[in-house]
Amino acid sequence: MTETNEQPVLIEEHRNTAGFVVGQATLNVESTLNSLSLEMIRLITPALHDWASRDDVAAVVITGAGERAFCAGGDIQALYHAIGANRDAGEVVDDYPFRFFEEEYRLDYLIHTFPKPIVTLGHGVVMGGGLGIFGASTFRVLTEKSRLAVPEITIGLFPDAGASWTLRNMSVHHAEFLGLTGSHVNAADALLTSMGTHVTAHTERHAWLRDLLELPWSAEADANHALLSKWLDDQSQPELAPSEISRVPERDINFEDLLGEAEAIYALQGTSDWIDRGIANLRGGCPTTAGIVLEQLRRVQSMSLAECFRMELIVATHCAQNADFHEGVRALLIDKDNVPNWQYADIATLPHRHVASHFDPPWPQHPLADLA
Repeated sequence: MTETNEQPVLIEEHRNTAGFVVGQATLNVESTLNSLSLEMIRLITPALHDWASRDDVAAVVITGAGERAFCAGGDIQALYHAIGANRDAGEVVDDYPFRFFEEEYRLDYLIHTFPKPIVTLGHGVVMGGGLGIFGASTFRVLTEKSRLAVPEITIGLFPDAGASWTLRNMSVHHAEFLGLTGSHVNAADALLTSMGTHVTAHTERHAWLRDLLELPWSAEADANHALLSKWLDDQSQPELAPSEISRVPERDINFEDLLGEAEAIYALQGTSDWIDRGIANLRGGCPTTAGIVLEQLRRVQSMSLAECFRMELIVATHCAQNADFHEGVRALLIDKDNVPNWQYADIATLPHRHVASHFDPPWPQHPLADLA
């Protein structure tokens, strides 16, 4: 069953001859590179709850419409305008940012903990909220045209939507470099860092999906997981560009010394064009974001998945109330002057107390307290 093509998310069910169903959710706003809105979250979430509860549903596949992107992130402009209205009024007159972040993180947590296999096809751009869905999925399938990133350093936000967990599960020197520089990674990088699990050819992805839907599904989640895993392992592999992140040298990370860590990254200047672009992002990026990234990496090492999402909602709530996120979006996406006036001029003048304040719960009862 398919919604009209005007829907921002297409919800479909594919039933095989044995009566088993694969549910499919397709992000369907090509004009925004399928950027995730609250409306889209509210279409996907009940479909997933329905599929989780039904014995005839064997698996779920999540895809994105168009050639360019699975999902380029959250609906940043909607967040920008709501945050601006609140800042102008001096009080909360539009709670969209707080509803968005809470419901987005609940969706990501649902995907992480889903009782049946979920496979997401991350073709093209996979960033921000798109990486939240992709990174939460059981099987994370790339193409040779995939480009993944946690680019929040450029807009004064922070790697969220479960990105803390994604970064936690890779080598810490890779996690720090990606978090602090917002560097784009290719498919080879994503496989190396476990951001992705499999790869298929970009031009063959529609045939790939058709074949996936026709697998001999059963009523057993473990058997379906094994079936899907073996099928993905057996797929032919496209040729990939060489890994870029493998150029980042392994080293010990001092989570307490942001300036020292930044200087260690600056010292890599000249290693490659890719690394140099990342260094430029860090130099021009939001100092507060840099501080948050190092602190979230320190904290997430000992957290459960639920604690990770609770931490992220605290930080996101502060970012939606503080100046840098609004200013970063203005400079990059609204006025496009690329001259953000950050609250602190550089990492050297960034007070630790300002970074630490982003991790203080702003409510007496956490909105995600019910996560297991």
